[in-house]
Amino acid sequence: MPDDVLEVTGLHRAYGHVRAVDDVSFTLREGGSLGIVGESGSGKTTTARIIVGLERADAGQVLVQGRDRTGAARGRAQRLARAREVQMVFQDPYLSLDPRTSVEAVLRETLRLHFPGADHTRRVRELLDQVGLGTRAADALPRQLSGGQRQRVAIARALAVEPAVLVLDEAVAALDVSVQAQILNLLADIREQTAIGYLFITHDLGVVRCVTDDVIVMRHGGIVEAGPTASVLAAPEHPYTRLLLESVPRPGWDPDRIAAARRALR
Repeated sequence: MPDDVLEVTGLHRAYGHVRAVDDVSFTLREGGSLGIVGESGSGKTTTARIIVGLERADAGQVLVQGRDRTGAARGRAQRLARAREVQMVFQDPYLSLDPRTSVEAVLRETLRLHFPGADHTRRVRELLDQVGLGTRAADALPRQLSGGQRQRVAIARALAVEPAVLVLDEAVAALDVSVQAQILNLLADIREQTAIGYLFITHDLGVVRCVTDDVIVMRHGGIVEAGPTASVLAAPEHPYTRLLLESVPRPGWDPDRIAAARRALR
């Protein structure tokens, strides 16, 4: 059995009287793919930010490959070491890419920071090939790339440090459906090649159905349902999970009925 690369136990985070994350626990195995779903305000993004280290938890523990990363990193070396364990890909890569920096320079800077003695030229070529861009994109600036291409650059940059866990926060939400499918297929290929663990943060049950093995459903900061993706989506037990499934537009979809169901769950 693969080892757990990520173990989250009893995570709590509050903002004043609002419990953004309330006693959240789960594990992600090596090479696994876990989805965290819920509507805006459910706590899924705050959970992801704590795991990556962008926010601090009030209580609980985050272990990555058995190492505790709950507290603040001490010094530059520990910050870099933690960054090599967990990387994040955001919804809009244009905001996280320097508009004045070429694709090759973006990748070289990441490699220089984490692997100062490595052959960066060879590794840049490998990364571009791995995400399906090729060396022709090396000299391009972010504004010269499509949304899908920019997301491939963001994925390449994250993979450059060879992380154990890749957190994808609504990483395909801003893309056209056809481009979404290409990026999701790319991520599936990379997972098969590298045994990296994926944590998908999304509101899109279609994404969850396509690319995750397991899923947890969050509402008001807590987990209301969890299990294998196929089982949860085929026979949801919690009313909120059923509501999320019913909220997906399809023939005969009644938005007024869905709105009434949401009010009843409050």
